[in-house]
Amino acid sequence: MAELLVQLAQGFLVTLELFALTLVLALPLGLLFAFGLMSRFRPVRWVMKVFVWIIRGTPLMLQLFIVCYGPALFGLSAIRNSFLAAVIAFVINYACYFAVIYRGGIESISKGQYEAGQVLGMTGAQIFSRIVLLQVIKRILAPMSNEVITLVKDTSLANTLGGIVEIIAATKEVTGATGMPLIYPLLGAGVFFLAFIGLLTLLFGYLEKRLGYFKV
Repeated sequence: MAELLVQLAQGFLVTLELFALTLVLALPLGLLFAFGLMSRFRPVRWVMKVFVWIIRGTPLMLQLFIVCYGPALFGLSAIRNSFLAAVIAFVINYACYFAVIYRGGIESISKGQYEAGQVLGMTGAQIFSRIVLLQVIKRILAPMSNEVITLVKDTSLANTLGGIVEIIAATKEVTGATGMPLIYPLLGAGVFFLAFIGLLTLLFGYLEKRLGYFKV
């Protein structure tokens, strides 16, 4: 049992690493994509719309394989570092989902608030950072929390590339090494996921209360 817990804990550390890197990189990239979706320059706007449509319309597992082995289509070698390929695929995928959420939050702010900021002599950047941003965060917190929780579970897809021993791959290794029925390590992995998602749920609940003074 102790060996099982150690293996699962080590696998879950890889899961957390993939989760953290994806979140840190996808959140700002998603905002950049959102600005592209709202761009007044039509070519940029349409390119971003098509790109986001493709990413949201295809399975994440397929994107993992394309990122890892796709360079071979152009005569390049496949990405040998499976973890790096997984991070790239996850970041692009979730940045597109975040972009749509960001866009919805930004466009939900009334034009009157922008106009009020202009009357006060504020620049566009000041209006966005001081007036709009916190209201957007409040409005998008619930859908963003859903995507973040989904990300935790989606990290299990990374083991399809091989060489990434996240928690689901760790359960298979434990089974192979000990002959233990696979169901027991999988149940243990489920406990790790439930505990971490429980902590995230509490964190988002706290953030919602902190932002409760915005009546939107």
